[in-house]
Amino acid sequence: MEIDEAVNLTQDRLVDEGEAMSDLLHHFRNFVSPTLIGETGWTDILNRASTLPISLAALPFGFELPLQNPEPQADFGVSLASGTRSAEFFHECARNDSTDSTAQIITRLFDRIESENSDLQEIVGRKLMLEYDIGSANAVLCEVPGMFLRPGERPIIGSAGQVDDVSLIVDSLVSSVGWNRDEHERTHVREAYLAQPEDTRMDSFGVFPSRERSIRLAIMGFKTQSEICGYLNALRWPGETSVVEEVISRFKERVNIVRSGANIDVHQHGLGPTLGLTLIVKQRYTKDSRYWLDGLTDWDPFLDALNREALVDQAKLQKLATWVTKPTTLFGKSARYVLLRGIHHIKLVIEDNQLSKAKAYVFMVLSAALS
Repeated sequence: MEIDEAVNLTQDRLVDEGEAMSDLLHHFRNFVSPTLIGETGWTDILNRASTLPISLAALPFGFELPLQNPEPQADFGVSLASGTRSAEFFHECARNDSTDSTAQIITRLFDRIESENSDLQEIVGRKLMLEYDIGSANAVLCEVPGMFLRPGERPIIGSAGQVDDVSLIVDSLVSSVGWNRDEHERTHVREAYLAQPEDTRMDSFGVFPSRERSIRLAIMGFKTQSEICGYLNALRWPGETSVVEEVISRFKERVNIVRSGANIDVHQHGLGPTLGLTLIVKQRYTKDSRYWLDGLTDWDPFLDALNREALVDQAKLQKLATWVTKPTTLFGKSARYVLLRGIHHIKLVIEDNQLSKAKAYVFMVLSAALS
């Protein structure tokens, strides 16, 4: 069965299990350690999930876990695709409530993706990711989630002459959230692409409508620390690249780093001072049918390396190590489901010229398409 067929089947079955994502998550509490997400944090997530359709569980959803903070809190992320039940939920919300900013933005973006002969769809496909600030410091002010697009259909590769693709994605995000086009911002984003070394890719584009304006870019595939630092220097990143080199070198002494990635924030004036660093120990390819499947021990070497960082909460790290499990069979009202759980990536955050945060991005996904 094709992936789209499997997703549609699962969404159809899930609507028989409940209406909101909270109806589903209510049954998943035993899968989530209170060391990672406490009762208050879980209640906050359920409150947010009560506003979202249960059909979202047919695509990956999950949590952003701050490992440097002993407080058991998390942010919440979901993904959806145009032309699905989940998309229609937001379309209906937009039609019925002109003040629903999230639904209005999603509808505008999906209208662009679904338009006839859409160049945007040829690049990013039909998928959109939403990131809700819940446990983070921004949660009080950030009602509208962050919005992310990934060029999975036509990957954006360094030195491949895809400046127009980059501009199209950024312009689509900016107009969808209601921002005015900023030529300085567009120029800095284009520079970020043109400075990419060959064989790196621009992995995702994001905007946070409720935060200070910026374009979040994830550039993946740097082969060495000198390559990533050279890239940051070329873009006049205001931080100290020697700190980046030191962090990467420290981890390379402990674990085999295959590639690395950088999350940068592009503003009107250039790059922001915060850098997200992703150290890749296992290559993932979006087109791989087993993209979301990890071996039970794949993450152990990196978690062991992370365990030697003083800023990381040891109790959280121990519980994180148990997150990846074998596929679990669940029995609902109308169908059997397979639940997959895994770690998508771990991001090291450098700000104020020091390693200040470590965030684990963990996922769940349900499928009723049993073979």
